[in-house]
Amino acid sequence: MVVTGAAYGCATALALAGAARMCDGIVPFADGPVPGKPPVAWLVAGATLCGAALAVHTAGVSALAVAGLLVVALAASWYCDARSGIIPDLFTLLPLAIVLGSAGIARDPAPFVSAAVVFVPFACAALLSNGRGMGWGDAKLVALGAAVLPLSNVLLALMAACLAAAIVAAIRRRRTEPIAFAPYLSSAMALTLAVPVFSR
Repeated sequence: MVVTGAAYGCATALALAGAARMCDGIVPFADGPVPGKPPVAWLVAGATLCGAALAVHTAGVSALAVAGLLVVALAASWYCDARSGIIPDLFTLLPLAIVLGSAGIARDPAPFVSAAVVFVPFACAALLSNGRGMGWGDAKLVALGAAVLPLSNVLLALMAACLAAAIVAAIRRRRTEPIAFAPYLSSAMALTLAVPVFSR
């Protein structure tokens, strides 16, 4: 449990260092979310706790590796969206390709179906809003989460993320301002990963 948590934490710290360098070269959209300062220490701590929790109820090194890939991608996406309003494909499409490639080799259609079910409505929202109301990065991020998590858990996480974002926007009185949605998505999906409500 301790070893798994430490491995997740170290991998996340490295990914966040890379994300920071990538964000240095990104110019945020003028009409995008206000750039913020991501809580790196909290993200690493959260990944460490997530890894420790997964070690308790996840069997097999391969399952832990896939879950770890998702945790690292969620943390890096959280960081990039909060800092620059953009989620690089490196943290969504690359891990998604790895997960779906593994599922294809294992002849498991569930990740493909789950990813498509959540991607389509998010992609439609991104298309209709020209990537401003809902970003393409968010659509790719939920597809990745759905490819790893049971579909029911992803849907629960999406509802929780939307509710949390709406509450925070109301409290801050910024209902009409764009927000970085990846932090809410990442937090909710990481929670359902660490504490699964449903099984695939």
